[in-house]
Amino acid sequence: MKARLIAGAVALSVVAVSAPGRADDPKDPLLSRSAAARAKDKAIIRQLNINEMQRVRAQEAQQAQGWQAYREQPARQAEYRAALADHARERAAYEKKMAAWREAVRRCRAGEYSYCDN
Repeated sequence: MKARLIAGAVALSVVAVSAPGRADDPKDPLLSRSAAARAKDKAIIRQLNINEMQRVRAQEAQQAQGWQAYREQPARQAEYRAALADHARERAAYEKKMAAWREAVRRCRAGEYSYCDN
């Protein structure tokens, strides 16, 4: 049973690997059969390309609107940068206070009782 399963998988992979691709193959019998078949294939490919181009242009237009809105908001960007700077200052002040408190706790525990009142 297991041997048959493996043999089937090997046979399937051989068929899949050995099958030639026929996309845009000028020797494809279906396309070389008539000029009408080639024209039809060309029209389908052209329409697919047009559709893709329209999709890409719409996506790029949407992205351009987003970038334009971003560039038009320098005041909000300045507010954001100011808020970041404020946060950095507040964080530094907090760290300084915490260092002083830790030092007071260390001295209190070491027996300097005047630091225990903080």
